[in-house]
Amino acid sequence: MDFKLDQNSPVPLHAQIEEYLRNLIVSKDYKNGDKLLPKEVTMSKKLGVSRNTIRQAINKLVHEGLIERKKGVGTKVATKKISTRLDNWISFTKEMRNQGIEVVNYLVNVALVDADDEVYKALGVPDTKKIWKLEKIRGSKEAKYLYSISYFHPRVGITGNENFMTPLYELLEEEHDTIVSTSKEKLRAVMPDEKIASMLDIEKNVALLKRERLVTDIGDRPVEYNIVYYHTDYFTYDIDIKREL
Repeated sequence: MDFKLDQNSPVPLHAQIEEYLRNLIVSKDYKNGDKLLPKEVTMSKKLGVSRNTIRQAINKLVHEGLIERKKGVGTKVATKKISTRLDNWISFTKEMRNQGIEVVNYLVNVALVDADDEVYKALGVPDTKKIWKLEKIRGSKEAKYLYSISYFHPRVGITGNENFMTPLYELLEEEHDTIVSTSKEKLRAVMPDEKIASMLDIEKNVALLKRERLVTDIGDRPVEYNIVYYHTDYFTYDIDIKREL
């Protein structure tokens, strides 16, 4: 640590440390979150100040979402989270583009399959029929954000030859005259099984956000049953709720 406090400066010590940390977290070694920041006790000893002074500076950056603490691990630059809104339904690709993030498709796979009972029930399709299943793993160049599984009602007319690299609901409208209107959703936290953990390159003890979505057309007929597992280090759901007066 080549930083030294100026004891004669009118700038408070915690503010000087805060400024030092701000410069540190944008440096090459720390900005990607791969390297932990110096420990509080280490900085306290080397700078000759109390741990409370160090903590005051760190808390400011934590509050701003620039750094994050993990118990038993340490403090590092915070992972940038992708925030999506429950009250603003647009495609993942468009949402990422709006936030200046280039979408990477790590997996796009489509197949005609026998599905689980819950899928047939949600779509209102006899379990004797095979239905089209679309799997995607998407994210940025830095990481995989989500694993998505979509099942389509036979009425839609999926053939398996579609270009599923394009935004899905635009594809359904342009190629199959299907206009989606409503999304009925359920959200909950889950622990990944071995398959999903492997697909998203995470440990099995990392909780995921699971979203189940039934998409219907303007006649309220099922179009798609969709399940998505979100890596919560990179993705959050936001919603504004207004109190009725």
